[in-house]
Amino acid sequence: MKFSVLVAGLLFAVSSSFARAADVPAKPNIIFILSDDLAQGDLGSYGQKLIQTPRLDRMAKEGTRFTQAYCGTTVCAPSRASLLTGLHSGHCPVRGNWEIPTGGQLPLPAETVTVAQILKGAGYATACMGKWGMGMFGSTGDPLKKGFDHFFGYNCQRHAHSYFPAYLHRDDQQFELPGNDGKGVGKTYAQNLIQEDVLKWVREKQEQPFFLFYAITLPHGRHEIDDFGAYADQPWTPAQKAYAAQVTRLDSDVGGVLDLLKELKLDEKTLVLIAGDNGSSFPPKSGMGELFEQASNGLRGFKRGLYEGALRQAAIARWPGVVPAERVSDEPWAFWDFLPTAAELAGAPVPAECRTDGLSLVSMLKGGQAPQRDFFYWELHEGLPTQAVRFRNWKAVRSKPAAALELYDLAADPGEKENLASANPKLIADAEALMQAAHTDDPNWPLTGKAERRKRDDAAIKGARAKQ
Repeated sequence: MKFSVLVAGLLFAVSSSFARAADVPAKPNIIFILSDDLAQGDLGSYGQKLIQTPRLDRMAKEGTRFTQAYCGTTVCAPSRASLLTGLHSGHCPVRGNWEIPTGGQLPLPAETVTVAQILKGAGYATACMGKWGMGMFGSTGDPLKKGFDHFFGYNCQRHAHSYFPAYLHRDDQQFELPGNDGKGVGKTYAQNLIQEDVLKWVREKQEQPFFLFYAITLPHGRHEIDDFGAYADQPWTPAQKAYAAQVTRLDSDVGGVLDLLKELKLDEKTLVLIAGDNGSSFPPKSGMGELFEQASNGLRGFKRGLYEGALRQAAIARWPGVVPAERVSDEPWAFWDFLPTAAELAGAPVPAECRTDGLSLVSMLKGGQAPQRDFFYWELHEGLPTQAVRFRNWKAVRSKPAAALELYDLAADPGEKENLASANPKLIADAEALMQAAHTDDPNWPLTGKAERRKRDDAAIKGARAKQ
């Protein structure tokens, strides 16, 4: 089959079956915990030796751990947008981190349908706690307009860099945190309040199906923590101690959620997924990267790139009685698969106007194979735009506009060390065809560089900060 014909049929692939599986509870609870910058190499179950993650390691034993789970793309806003909309970054309306001078980030458009809207329409209670970053309150990307009944935490992702912020939001209402300066000093560690709100909300909604998007900020920088804990006496830098303590705090807070589900007898009614929003945020030769050996899995690259070390992230699924325990899956899937997966579990049809790139993972989660597809595609619009496509075990990367494609055999070379482009012109032609077909032009995200409107916003923000 010619690639042009194949690609035309794949541009907006929609899973055709949304019938409930016979052995899956009707309308199960769904919790997606999205950790900001958690890398595979941070967790003991992926090989970490210095940072303690007993609860997440136990979660991996009680469920399935994935080695080739792909993020939406490798910075915050577009990765989250891909997760919630079911669109890869060639179609997603958010393809980079774009700050707005009036506050917050480029909002999701009014017409964009999210997984929360689909689940809310199916009778689910819905909530987002932690970090949003896809539109300020009152905008088209307001989380309360995008299917969430409740919000608690940070709306703006830049605001979320502080763990001692001057304020947070409860729904669309700002409330102050007296004694916090937003610059690393304060009395109130924001994650304490966010975790409390998560547990309170789950208790309140235990009698009905619920969807919780727990977009936890840990362990993103700035690396601030209220207690170094087990790492206080380590011969490390303060930043290294703080990072390790952040990961361990993430671990204990996830454990708190799992403990509550067990207490409420919701364990067998609830799918819990945890993932990082991108791969490692540290270069391998940095103090963090070297100490914690985040690159020990041999993958190339880190955050803001499109090599495997940036795109693959830690991901674990747990659902007693449904998701097999102690399973390690090497089969690939991506964030844009979550929307059709959640819709199938809820018995909810995907609206006609919601054209998803994803495929349902329900069979895979139950122990079957990953859905068969012909490619995964990514764009990243940070500085000069970059692109990548994976088809079968081949991976092509374009490092900047108009650059020649690089080509790697992921089966033989997962570390992407040997560029095989010159020896495989047919595969390069196939990759080019896939990239062209997967990319939909959007004036906000030209493949030649930053849009003029975005440049103006960047300049306005830079000027405003210079005056502060």
